[in-house]
Amino acid sequence: MHIRGIRGATTVEENSEPAVLDATRELLRRLAQDNNIEPDEIAAILFTCTPDLTAAFPAEAARQLQWTHVPLMSAMEIGVPDSVLMCIRVLILWNTARSQEEIVHVYLRRAASLRPDLSRR
Repeated sequence: MHIRGIRGATTVEENSEPAVLDATRELLRRLAQDNNIEPDEIAAILFTCTPDLTAAFPAEAARQLQWTHVPLMSAMEIGVPDSVLMCIRVLILWNTARSQEEIVHVYLRRAASLRPDLSRR
């Protein structure tokens, strides 16, 4: 068994608590579904938001999904000029026997431009 990283990102249209939490829940559900993840297999999750998102901690969305024993951390992304705005990124550290090539990374909405090579839908 290895610890593997699963990446994902999404964007929102406004800096509001419902927008941040809804988008983060959608992203987490997709990552879990596409990779068949069970919460007790997750070592930790790191969330980042661009500096223009301050209305909510995206980690709260994981708690709303009842991922109550998963260690979570939210941080601010570096404010790089001309980068994708209103963006929520996630790194899930997952205990799995799968190879890195089998991992499905998920990039939604405008965040798909961050990794077009990994964006599946």
